[in-house]
Amino acid sequence: MTYFAKKCLVAMALSAAGLTAIAQDSRIAYVNTQRITTESAPAKTAQAKLEQEFSKRQKDLVDLQASLKALSDKFERDAPTLNETQRVGRQKEFADQNRDLQRKQREFQEDLNGRRNEELQQVLDKANKAVKQVADTEKYDLVIQEVVYSNTKHDITDRVLKILNTNVK
Repeated sequence: MTYFAKKCLVAMALSAAGLTAIAQDSRIAYVNTQRITTESAPAKTAQAKLEQEFSKRQKDLVDLQASLKALSDKFERDAPTLNETQRVGRQKEFADQNRDLQRKQREFQEDLNGRRNEELQQVLDKANKAVKQVADTEKYDLVIQEVVYSNTKHDITDRVLKILNTNVK
């Protein structure tokens, strides 16, 4: 083993020992953000708000899709009896309406995603305040939001949800 490799091993061992000592003296917890954004009262309120706000546009898109499908079915039925000019005219009408539908669907999705992100940010802001409240009250040194694995004794999600669900505005 080279001199450099030995130095690296010693440094890693000392770092690990130091981290272990720090971890033993610290109170660490984690919160499951996914549960917060799906189970909390503010998240459910935000979801209902979005559904109400976008339901009419969604219904209009579904109606437009049905209209386009009916136009396509009518064209398929009538195609054998149409002359070339009529056929080209209907194909153009279908293509125009299809393009319009796709544009409206893209706009709808962009608007929905933008509003969803706004609402989600408000939920996360409230959640962060609740996490800070739990951390201050219970004297945690570190609260982590995303973990690969942790013992459930470190999970404070239920306490954060309780705060969020009782402070509904």
